[in-house]
Amino acid sequence: MLKLSLPNQGRVAAGRFRERLIDQRIYFGRLSRGSEAWPDLQHVARALARKIAQLRADEPGRPVIVSPFHYVSQYANIYVIDELRAQLGLESIAVVSGVPRDLYGDDHALIPGVNVLYTYGEDDRNGLGLRVARALRRSGVAVLFADVPPFALHRYPMETVSVSLFGRNARIHNGVFRLGAQFNATLLPFYLRFERGRFGAEIFDPIPLDASGAPQHVARYIEAAAADNYADWLVAGHPSMYSFAANR
Repeated sequence: MLKLSLPNQGRVAAGRFRERLIDQRIYFGRLSRGSEAWPDLQHVARALARKIAQLRADEPGRPVIVSPFHYVSQYANIYVIDELRAQLGLESIAVVSGVPRDLYGDDHALIPGVNVLYTYGEDDRNGLGLRVARALRRSGVAVLFADVPPFALHRYPMETVSVSLFGRNARIHNGVFRLGAQFNATLLPFYLRFERGRFGAEIFDPIPLDASGAPQHVARYIEAAAADNYADWLVAGHPSMYSFAANR
């Protein structure tokens, strides 16, 4: 569908199973040990913290929205974010997530420093933008998965923006651009890798969210990530991808 060259289609087919194993390993490892160090993921967090420190030095007072793309494992992504919180010296960090809560147990009990603002359920959605705004004002950093495809929240109409993806008209979530422009924020996207038992990451150059071309810039990053690491893309294979969205 995306006309990508896939050298190992078997790895693509195993992606969902691999994700579940990694999720469970990270969750139950923390549960059984109280805490657990993953040096590869800590290295990613340190790299993100250095980028944020440089952004703050270059433009003091400008908030940063960290944007993990949907790769490898949601629990691995959240592990990185919790480590990033510690690196930045924050008591808590706000994360906007559409993943159902408590898949294996009490998430908050294991990661009390991560304030997950869920988008499932009317109670969770009401005032979501306001809660993210408060988090940005309080700590100067928040986390939002800017590559979310419109189908992921099909139960609730969502605001989208038109872009071009893989040579086709497409739509991506507009929330990060609307909110980011309001706060003059910078987007810092990245995505995880998992190869031969080791984690890694690709960190993209930051994007000023008040720039007129910001949505298409993010779309180009989505393309680059998918072409480079389709096998670990958590939405790989879904028939609609970014080609469908409700009007709002």
